[in-house]
Amino acid sequence: MKIKDRLSLYFTLIGSGILLAVMISLYISVYTIVRNDFYTHLNDRANTAAQLYLKADEITPDSLSRVRNRFLKSLHGEVTRIYDDRNSAAFISDKEQYWDHKTIEAVRRRNYLAYSSKGNQVVGIYYKDNQGNFVILVSAMDSTGKRQLDAIFDAMVIVFLIVTATLFLVSRWLAQNTLSPIKKVVQQMQLIKSTNLHLRVNEGKGKDEISELANNFNRLLEHLENAFELQRTYVANASHELRTPITTIIGEVELALRKEPSAEENKRTLQLVLEESERLRDTISGLMELAQVDMDYTIAEQGPVRVDELLWELQDYWANKIRQGALQVNIEHMPESESMLTIPANYQLLFIALNNLISNAFKFSDQRPVKCNFYADESLIRMQIIDSGIGIPRDDLDLVFKSFYRGNNSHSFAGSGIGLYVTQKIIQLFHGTLSVDSVEGQGTCMTVKFIRTN
Repeated sequence: MKIKDRLSLYFTLIGSGILLAVMISLYISVYTIVRNDFYTHLNDRANTAAQLYLKADEITPDSLSRVRNRFLKSLHGEVTRIYDDRNSAAFISDKEQYWDHKTIEAVRRRNYLAYSSKGNQVVGIYYKDNQGNFVILVSAMDSTGKRQLDAIFDAMVIVFLIVTATLFLVSRWLAQNTLSPIKKVVQQMQLIKSTNLHLRVNEGKGKDEISELANNFNRLLEHLENAFELQRTYVANASHELRTPITTIIGEVELALRKEPSAEENKRTLQLVLEESERLRDTISGLMELAQVDMDYTIAEQGPVRVDELLWELQDYWANKIRQGALQVNIEHMPESESMLTIPANYQLLFIALNNLISNAFKFSDQRPVKCNFYADESLIRMQIIDSGIGIPRDDLDLVFKSFYRGNNSHSFAGSGIGLYVTQKIIQLFHGTLSVDSVEGQGTCMTVKFIRTN
């Protein structure tokens, strides 16, 4: 059963159950009122009978006439009996002894008795008179009350059925409209395959659970897209990047073996083999790093990372690797609360990303000092890594984050073109942005931003 059908059914059952309980309570209340009212009428009948038969000798003829006129209007199935001290019917003949001695004695003991028997209601009173002590019993069927109760019952049944049907239709309409965003999300999910992971589900403008579901699904898609892209990049480029230097080395060695090379040719061949081997080493290192990042990317556990402490660790790392003060950290602004310096990330991956940027800055500036401007407030953490190296040509600025891409002026430097690609993917994983600003021949500024959202 679909959720909308279950919701409609549950809502209808709950609403109908409450309505049924209210109707039963009302019916019982009305039934009790009608029943007690008829007992009151029967009690009046009994007292009227006492006035008619026992007090007739003490009142005027006009009063007796009025009493008789009042008593002429009989009730449905009405029976009235007056019993003396011997429990024999008096004034009104009762050949069959309508009530037994047990009932008569019960009235005499209690002075008043009211009960139901075979659809009739019975009232008995104990009446003391100068002629003796009498028991008066009156029985009748409340046909008017029964018709009223039947009409009320029929009306309640009709109202119950109409309200139940209305509840079901309204609840189904509400459930369908409430769940329609989920249906749209599911339809959009069905369109997403491994070949189009760049698609995203519409999160809408609301802040409800459906928007939260779509948001989390989009985050999952983003992780999967990056993971798939890393894997595709690794597979697509590994063979090419490994094959090229190996082919060059084999070709040079085969050429050298075919003839008797001179010392100068041997030196040139060895130099070429060395360069290609270094290139192969860098490529293998880059691919291994890419593979490691790929593995960590899909299973990385995130926790609170103090960005300023990470920068101090990187500063110590490059002080030991190059020289003291090689990486100059400049604090532009710090927030009042230390918690504003913390972001949810994976420490090792973030270290790799920032270290790649700093490593490139040193490499392309011939090991000259690199600056890192750090700014943090309640809503933003920004790091600018600035070098004074060769810079990046304007035409290459939009291409530097592609895997294995190397700028036109960077071929004389060792590298594989993987570092910036990996760095951007890691920073995106932690909801940050990486941008580049560079002037060829003057230097490059890499800017990393993490915007804090509530």
